[in-house]
Amino acid sequence: MSINKLQTYKNLKVIVTGSTGFKGTWLCYWLHLLNAKVVGIALKPEKDSILFKKLLLSRKIKQIYLDINNLKKLNQVIKKEKPDIIFHLAAQSVVSESYANPIGTITTNVLGSANILEVVRINEIKNLVYITSDKCYLNDGRKTSYFENDTLGGEDLYSASKACAELVFESYHKSFLLKNKKLSYATTRAGNVIGGGDMKKNRIVPDVIKSLKNKTPLIIRSPNSTRPWQHVLEPISGYLKLGEMLMNRKLSSSIEPNWNFGPNTINCRTVIHVVKEVISCWGEEKKINIVKNKELKEAKLLMIANRKAKKELDWSPTLNFKETIKMTVEWYKNCFFENNAEETTRKQIEYFLRK
Repeated sequence: MSINKLQTYKNLKVIVTGSTGFKGTWLCYWLHLLNAKVVGIALKPEKDSILFKKLLLSRKIKQIYLDINNLKKLNQVIKKEKPDIIFHLAAQSVVSESYANPIGTITTNVLGSANILEVVRINEIKNLVYITSDKCYLNDGRKTSYFENDTLGGEDLYSASKACAELVFESYHKSFLLKNKKLSYATTRAGNVIGGGDMKKNRIVPDVIKSLKNKTPLIIRSPNSTRPWQHVLEPISGYLKLGEMLMNRKLSSSIEPNWNFGPNTINCRTVIHVVKEVISCWGEEKKINIVKNKELKEAKLLMIANRKAKKELDWSPTLNFKETIKMTVEWYKNCFFENNAEETTRKQIEYFLRK
């Protein structure tokens, strides 16, 4: 499969919010390879962030440093740029941070997302892919997967903020955006995305990588929690495929405008399994310390069904569990010890497209 398969994006004006974040940077770089005219809207990279800088992305896209909570300035940018499509990824994306900064989490994830919908409405932007999270589902303790029509909600503030973002989208969609017989706006839900370049605190893979690299103690809090682990290229390929189908008006408005992008059930593994696989791929022995945090409410099991994306978008996950971990560890090792993060990123996208 050629890197240029998604030809729809060539020369299109594409805005990506959250462009300095983990998934946002990978999406921007892939769009750059597709010769799209990318405009990034985001806060400046965080102190420990490496991905945006290592990929030299500020030289490849038009980057605007802006907080999506500033509706006035956000509207000015959207009005000026007139994008063909917006991918909205900007968010407070760490569960533990929602406990330290609950109001900031709600403000960005709910009101910030509402600002995106408002500027789409005001400026009559034709296409929007609005990214939330699998944590938007009300976890009822089931041992089976969650589907797109399951109840939204959450006992913790992060999950609640993502559920609210989905509800705000639904309201805007039904009140203002649903005008045609074909869909042009949609939401997506994915979770437990891993891959090279993520350096966020209190995320399991970055924590393991930093512990291995810096030779510091490795502490994990929920070894038996099961999650749908997937490489970052999996959901991003789904976002791009969905965006293409929206722009080409291939989806009927009778379809509910939300999609899960998750791995097949076989990729759902426990945290301790992931940790051991990362350590094995790194090639060193490492002691694992387990310290449970009773203050953080985290579901023991969470899986999302991908049946709808397979049926309606012809999208399917590509990488198996071992490939996902191997590619992730290889990216970090190549970045830290070979200083070739950009080459590795490009080669991993090309490999993914050949699968």
